[in-house]
Amino acid sequence: MRMFDIIDKKKHGLALTKEEIAYFVKGVTSGEIPDYQTTALLMAICFKGMTDEETAELTLEMAHSGDEMDLSHLSGIKVDKHSTGGIGDKTTLILGPLMAACGLPVVKMSGRGLGLTGGTIDKLESIPGLSCALSMDDFFKQVEELGVAVASQTQALAPCDKKLYALRDTTATVDCIPLIASSIMSKKLASGSDAIVLDVKYGSGAFMKTREDAQKLAEIMVAIGTHCGRRMDYVISDMEQPLGQAVGNSIEVNEAVMTLKGQGPKDLRDVVYQLGAKMLLVGDIVATEEEAYPLMQEHLQDGSALAKFREMIQRQGGDPSFMDTEELLPLGEFSEEIRSDIDGVVAKVQADVIGHTALDLGAGRATKDESIDPGSGVFVYKKVGDPVKKGEILAKIYSGSKEKLFAAEKECREAFLIN
Repeated sequence: MRMFDIIDKKKHGLALTKEEIAYFVKGVTSGEIPDYQTTALLMAICFKGMTDEETAELTLEMAHSGDEMDLSHLSGIKVDKHSTGGIGDKTTLILGPLMAACGLPVVKMSGRGLGLTGGTIDKLESIPGLSCALSMDDFFKQVEELGVAVASQTQALAPCDKKLYALRDTTATVDCIPLIASSIMSKKLASGSDAIVLDVKYGSGAFMKTREDAQKLAEIMVAIGTHCGRRMDYVISDMEQPLGQAVGNSIEVNEAVMTLKGQGPKDLRDVVYQLGAKMLLVGDIVATEEEAYPLMQEHLQDGSALAKFREMIQRQGGDPSFMDTEELLPLGEFSEEIRSDIDGVVAKVQADVIGHTALDLGAGRATKDESIDPGSGVFVYKKVGDPVKKGEILAKIYSGSKEKLFAAEKECREAFLIN
């Protein structure tokens, strides 16, 4: 078998066999297939697509390319939630402890942020002392005893995906549905959960720009998971504007804490409830989604979800005392208010522009080796549909660097369209 022939076959729009896909994945993982041939096949897949069968086989081979977690010794139905990425998406920080309070074990392997999409690990590790680098024994013990653990992905989990994604990110082959589906689901399958709920986003701040493409991606991933014996469900959510009001690391943790205290923005709470209802359903905690809502509200109101988050922070080495202060986690030393020049109604808050602003302030990384400034970010005061008067605050930006603050001010202003 030759890589040249596999590339040529896909170039002409033909379906690859199980053996050809296995050969490709094995060669990428071992380093035997050079990057230029790998990239050629990725581009051919972008142009010619893959059948559902090809996508499923690629996913399975990638899942088998490294270590696979066995969670069968843990109690209950273990449920994972995955978001396809967005601006201001801190739902994992809320859902993890909330689901655990409801009696549902949550086993979450997460990544760091790259580009506009923030990483759950970066957000959690903005809490003083907290580490997501858990040993497997500590990870399993925490899930068994507390009901929730969030750990950083090990390098041995789906290593083929890591190599492919690094190439896709630099060769304009990221936004291809079969490649996105196989990337996400290979990691989810290797993580070993019994059930997976997907949050598939669309809009300016997401990979999928239209609801139709998000729906197609969700259906492919559900089909893959179901074929592999996982319980699956999904939510399609809008990422035309940021989710909630906070975009950054510390600032998003603060918003998650406020939501766990029964406050927080309505759009964030709505997505949390939608995802949580499906997680509780696939986890057999409730018989219908309707039953899930009062259960979640009860555990937010009685403080048990917040208590779970506090204990999770402590178990992972963090100091939860910030949760008892009015200011919560500290934000950047320098800040600037973005005010409206006119009266009107907010017609648009472009999620991607807010994401770029946060990135430029220091909240994200353009390359995987860059460090981040946990206190930098954007707080959005006005959302789509809100009335605004001249001089009112649209957003406030934070950074540890005065120079970055001045550079980001103009960009943040351009995110808002007021009619």
